[in-house]
Amino acid sequence: MEGLLGTVFPLILMFVLFYFLLIRPQQKRQKAVQQMQRELQKGDRVVTIGGLHGFVDALDEGTIVIKCGDGTRLTYDRNSVREVIQD
Repeated sequence: MEGLLGTVFPLILMFVLFYFLLIRPQQKRQKAVQQMQRELQKGDRVVTIGGLHGFVDALDEGTIVIKCGDGTRLTYDRNSVREVIQD
């Protein structure tokens, strides 16, 4: 019985550490990014995953139109927005 406990306990401890140090923080970050992407509004200043800076010009269910530079409008998936820049 003690041998089994001595073998299983380190495995359980390792799983718990992995959960709290790796899995849980990643889930929190992912949830925050999804919430930010859902709450996008027209006029928000955004940065895409590819590094494009611009303003949200139009929103659709799964896509956004970003206005950048000299009035150029580009269509992106909502999931490609990395962050909203606060002024």
